[in-house]
Amino acid sequence: MKSASKSYNIESFADSDFVSESQLSFYFPTTQEYNSNAYKVLSLFSGCGGMDLGFEGHFIANKKSFAPGCKFIEYNVNDNWVMLKKNNFTTVFANDILPEAEKTWTTYMARFGYPPETYRNISIVDLVKMHYAGADVFPKDIDIVTGGFPCQDFSVAGKRKGFESQKDHMGQRREDDEPSEETRGKLYYWMKQVIDITHPKIFVAENVKGLVNLGNVKDIIQKDFASADGNGYIVLEPQVLNAGDYGVPEMRERVIFIGIRKDVLKPEALEALELKNVPDEYNPYPKPTHAATRKDNSLLPMVTSYDVLKDLKEPEESCDESQQVYSKAKYLGNKSQGQIEIKLDGLAPTIRSEHHGNIEFRRLSAEHGGKNKAELEKGLKERRLTPRECALIQTFPPNYRFVMKNRNSRGYYVSSSGAYKVIGNAVPPVLAYHIANRLQELWSKYFK
Repeated sequence: MKSASKSYNIESFADSDFVSESQLSFYFPTTQEYNSNAYKVLSLFSGCGGMDLGFEGHFIANKKSFAPGCKFIEYNVNDNWVMLKKNNFTTVFANDILPEAEKTWTTYMARFGYPPETYRNISIVDLVKMHYAGADVFPKDIDIVTGGFPCQDFSVAGKRKGFESQKDHMGQRREDDEPSEETRGKLYYWMKQVIDITHPKIFVAENVKGLVNLGNVKDIIQKDFASADGNGYIVLEPQVLNAGDYGVPEMRERVIFIGIRKDVLKPEALEALELKNVPDEYNPYPKPTHAATRKDNSLLPMVTSYDVLKDLKEPEESCDESQQVYSKAKYLGNKSQGQIEIKLDGLAPTIRSEHHGNIEFRRLSAEHGGKNKAELEKGLKERRLTPRECALIQTFPPNYRFVMKNRNSRGYYVSSSGAYKVIGNAVPPVLAYHIANRLQELWSKYFK
């Protein structure tokens, strides 16, 4: 699904590569050689590409997210940012129902040689139905399936309907309460069907932490995933990973399911993975790198909000479309969601996929309890986070475009509302990078 290797004129990327000059003041080569030996990734519920970018690698990250001189760094971009090395994964298929997700994904991923048709703006339910109707939907020889199936119905912040979702697979409210396998709360089931169809060696599924505390939902999903391809998978005990412990400046907890196909495993790997306590040398979950939520002097200090935001210009001074706009929703009092000020010297709160009134504040006024006195003394006004600030907290590279104006009209290809939505839905690329690297390290140890 990737195009043949080609060379791009850097200037041709100028429109999609533009960055607020206070973050990065130059362009850099974006050409990638296609590696035909790379592990093929089929990405579901792809959104704007956080998981996919992490598996791809070769993107800009904050220097404090990685140990100085570690094996993941290709080179220093400047004093605060590094370029990460390429991983041995390539995305051959991606999907999501949000047009904003498709636009942001295809715009950035073009740098890796991905043609727009790699991304399908179609529901997973419809894709599976198309396959069973005889259409050639999914690529062959898939090595890994990834997917962050919709989490709203399992979220602590939501109504926690779980399997009894009131939304259909397109996110629209159902007109009846009849049970259905096509409700939003059961979309993991359709991911399981894609696994049935494509037989990957590994799959990685992601969801909110709230899922593990919602009755026996976790156990049901784990059992259903294990039954894929005729009970063909070992599904390890799901782990809750806090992104802050992996160099992400955000308090973001996600449960990760990892399944591994039994018939392609080496005998010693199969034996190790079937143990209740999997030995460290076979455990696919990455170990924490930063002491964000734990006391461990062997780990790196946590990455703070200030570390990724400190060089940004204010919206009225920036040339970056994703930094120029922000939610104008007024402060509603500290008892409402989305009314707190981020901590510059600590982890930001979880970046959510929310409407404008629930976007957290970059800074509050003194009247509203603002703690960032240094900025208030400069006369900087109360405002909510911009899409760029949300994206940097999520560890998207500073040259990832989100807000996109239609230069032929007064409208937007991706508005600030659309940008907030896809950023909040995303897996932090740096967290995904650690997951990808751990699987990459174990690949030859696992498989025949």
